[in-house]
Amino acid sequence: MPPTKTRFYYGWVIVAIGTLALAVSNGLSIGGIPVFYKSIREDFVASGAVAADRAESFIATCASLTFLFSGLISPFAGWLIQKFPLKNLMLFGCGLLSGGLILHATTHSEFAVYAARIMMGVSLGFVGVLPTVVLVSNWFVERRGTALGILLTGTSIGGTVIPPIATPLIESFGWRTAMVALSAVTWAVLAPAIVFLVRSRPADLGLMPDGYETHGDPTPAYAANGATFAEAIRTPLFWIFALAAALIFYPIFVTSQQLILQTAKIGFTVWQGTLVLSGLFAVSVAGKFLFGQLSDRFAPARVILLSVSVMFASTFMLLNLNAATALLFLIPFGLGYGGAFVLIQRLVADLFGERDYPRILGAITICETLGAVIGGKITGWLADQYEGDYVTGFYGVIAATGVALLLIVVLNLRKAEPSR
Repeated sequence: MPPTKTRFYYGWVIVAIGTLALAVSNGLSIGGIPVFYKSIREDFVASGAVAADRAESFIATCASLTFLFSGLISPFAGWLIQKFPLKNLMLFGCGLLSGGLILHATTHSEFAVYAARIMMGVSLGFVGVLPTVVLVSNWFVERRGTALGILLTGTSIGGTVIPPIATPLIESFGWRTAMVALSAVTWAVLAPAIVFLVRSRPADLGLMPDGYETHGDPTPAYAANGATFAEAIRTPLFWIFALAAALIFYPIFVTSQQLILQTAKIGFTVWQGTLVLSGLFAVSVAGKFLFGQLSDRFAPARVILLSVSVMFASTFMLLNLNAATALLFLIPFGLGYGGAFVLIQRLVADLFGERDYPRILGAITICETLGAVIGGKITGWLADQYEGDYVTGFYGVIAATGVALLLIVVLNLRKAEPSR
């Protein structure tokens, strides 16, 4: 009997819940949090908790810790995903996220803030990109690029929506009350959706990936084959890809976390800076969707080459950023970064198979994290040397993106077509 598909495929509900999870978790821990930075910095400097001459490094360390621990936890989270129900792990992540936000909002200690940011980072290992990508990949093979493209818009939606909500709350009630108020979204909105709607695999509903019914053999691609984790990390292809991913996340981190501080330095108002941050994430939504769809039609390795090329070309605009040139940076960079973000997650499965996908993706996530943390620390340190001006640090962004592009060219020469 030829394979048949259901009229309504529950996998798209899974995509919707995963997108919501990313909008909330990444929006509250990474994408939306920069609008709090100016108020946090002023508060901690005024109280004497942080010296004025290291205020930029303090902010960079806060952001870097979230990224660092989201990566460090990834291999462990990947192992847990293969052992325990995803629903339970995602709820655990909700608890860590809301707890970290409340601790951050109520403490006056520099080191307690660092502890809060660590909690927020660890939460992403359970309710962030890694678990949601694995969840959606369980439900899709043929349309994986499109499904992941939609899913990963969640990280951009959070960064687009949270800043305009948080900014008036901060202005009216202060940053501490605003942060506590936003933490309630985790339990009021996200947790109920996870409890009632998440199913780990299509087999839980008597289906196969992409909506095929279980009678018949839809496609041999559904077999969980490919390299083991040990086999993957012994290949040059893994390390080329891992280093490229690290260097791609260097500029992603700096622009999403520290660019808003440069807008304040060059005279943008609070709302103009908020619009720049939200605009970057809003454009990346289109990039994730567009390049995700393209990866279902063309070789994903070719598609990521295009997206990183667009990123690299746009980074030169950072050297002369002002109200007139902001869009010339935001549009191409947002499109390129959105596409690269999606393609990194997809290429892990395409290049190394699905047998050990969670663990291999966890290892790549560590490399992304290290690239982001190093980029943030270098950029923040250079800004401190130049009285809060980030232009010198942006030369590092240009260099990192350029080397990433060269590595993606090498990746294409070694492996132009994905393994299926």
